[in-house]
Amino acid sequence: MLYSVDVGIRPKDIVLLIFFGASAFAAQTASLPAVPPPSTAGFYPLDQVHRGLHGVAYTVFEGVNPEPMSVQILGLLHNALGPGQDMILARLEGAKPEYTGVVAGMSGSPVYIDGKLLGAISYRIGAFSKEPIAGITPIGQMLEVAHQSSDLIAANSSSPSFSQTASVKDTPPLPAVNQETVETSAIRPMDMPLVFNGFSQEALDLWKEHSPALGLSAVAGIGGSSSNEKQPEPIVPGSAVSALLMRGDLEIAATCTVTYVDPKQLLACGHPITQFGPVSMPMTKAQVVATLPSPLYAFKIINTTETVGSFTEDRESAIRGAFGQQARMIPVTVNITGEQTPRALHIEVVDQPQITPSAVMVAVFQALMQRNTFTAETSYRVRSTVNVSGYPAVHFGGLAAPSDMAPANLLAALMVGERFSRLYDNAARQTPIRSVDIEVEAIPKHLAAQLESAQSTVPIVHPGETITIEATIRPWRGEVRNVRIPIKLPEVLSEGHVRLLVSDGSTLDRITQTTRFGNQDLDVAATIEQLNSLHENDRLYVTLLEPSPQAVLDGRTLSTVPMSMANVLEPLRQNQKLTLNGESAVPMASVPIDNVLSGQQVLTLRVE
Repeated sequence: MLYSVDVGIRPKDIVLLIFFGASAFAAQTASLPAVPPPSTAGFYPLDQVHRGLHGVAYTVFEGVNPEPMSVQILGLLHNALGPGQDMILARLEGAKPEYTGVVAGMSGSPVYIDGKLLGAISYRIGAFSKEPIAGITPIGQMLEVAHQSSDLIAANSSSPSFSQTASVKDTPPLPAVNQETVETSAIRPMDMPLVFNGFSQEALDLWKEHSPALGLSAVAGIGGSSSNEKQPEPIVPGSAVSALLMRGDLEIAATCTVTYVDPKQLLACGHPITQFGPVSMPMTKAQVVATLPSPLYAFKIINTTETVGSFTEDRESAIRGAFGQQARMIPVTVNITGEQTPRALHIEVVDQPQITPSAVMVAVFQALMQRNTFTAETSYRVRSTVNVSGYPAVHFGGLAAPSDMAPANLLAALMVGERFSRLYDNAARQTPIRSVDIEVEAIPKHLAAQLESAQSTVPIVHPGETITIEATIRPWRGEVRNVRIPIKLPEVLSEGHVRLLVSDGSTLDRITQTTRFGNQDLDVAATIEQLNSLHENDRLYVTLLEPSPQAVLDGRTLSTVPMSMANVLEPLRQNQKLTLNGESAVPMASVPIDNVLSGQQVLTLRVE
């Protein structure tokens, strides 16, 4: 037998409950201040923070205007971020934060109690939290990052002073969160998406492989750039703000939320972007196109707009931006020819040692990837010029062809990145790099070849005579070709045996550019000399290996050094400024092969 139970709730009662619940929530939201208090309102003392306080936070969910959301303080975690680095634990309340959760890009959202700035929402707790619980960086820790932070505090002297630790005398015991129940590994800075606009997934993978661990979530194409678009709305606490690592035809941007603003500067994020310390990155306004909720990874989709200054500090507790300052950027131009329509890529890259070389490399890779004429068999001839203030121009390049290891566009990008890094990362460089110009010719052929064999036309030679070296070259999927190279031997050769090296350019570079003891860096001038003297990788070289000392000094190779001079140079060797080898490499001749050549062979001839 079936029984029915009358619980006394009619459908119209359910409708009324929903209506009154929605009305109550709307009333709660409407009671929150629509805009954040002015910066002159002061700061909320950390030693007065306790469980049960209620405040309001501001962030942009869509558009450019910050929206308020309720915040309930759960407690204070002493030394949660390090000695003397406290964190306030809070629960975000309201329809939007409860729906989206703690969102990447929300870090820096200011929190106010009684109209005074408490700090910035900046840390997330756990990976799949069922509640929007977040950590707040106290404003006192953030102000340490600002230049003349004592002046900022003095300007708000009417407010109670900061205290990094709660006073036992003045403050009742906190019914605080039991810190033993919170694993420190579960407390981490809110994700900050590093958005690559105009990049393919392959370029993004290359960045992840070669860039330093910045602590940023690199994503491709989730956002846009409108650097020429004016955004009339002023930057206020709660506004979205972006730091650019690259701008122009390609863009790399990291976005967070502004915590504090005064006429000269702002503080944002509540945690570092890179924690490089002093930085110089363009600071732009930003529009939030949408906030994407996800239990795995919720984030804001951002469009960057007009530049308003430069970020100058990137520290543990905040990043600092200065209005009106211009960031140091390196202009990079990539011109691509060999196609029906020549293309040019114009970008500017941030001048930051931990970022710039990888950014240049990834930009070159993307420039070659996005061509309609790109195929798996395309080869690239690269010519690069780097202009350094106070030094002669640096020239390097070569031919890149597909291989079993990687496609040609990747090899071309790696070649540019490696050689640019040798100059950029030089510890002795004190002057800025003014520009980087890269010329690329796309060749719709697989231009790779192997040195198969080499021999002399005569086994016995005499000083001063001309002999012919015959080399067999096997192109990739092509007919074997024989190359004849006439060389004139030196007028003075000792009787006995002499060796000739027949090789590609990279083999010759390894012989003539011996690394210094302990891998110590050359100075800038020597590095430039070394880069400018690199051998082409699409030529075949014949080199005489003489049994006499060879010196490498300041990037220059001195062959057949007399023993008396070698003895004079010995003190430089002891000071690690000189490298001496027992055998000299004397260039004899070279011929173009017009393919990326690999291989080497040593010929031994008898001198009579």
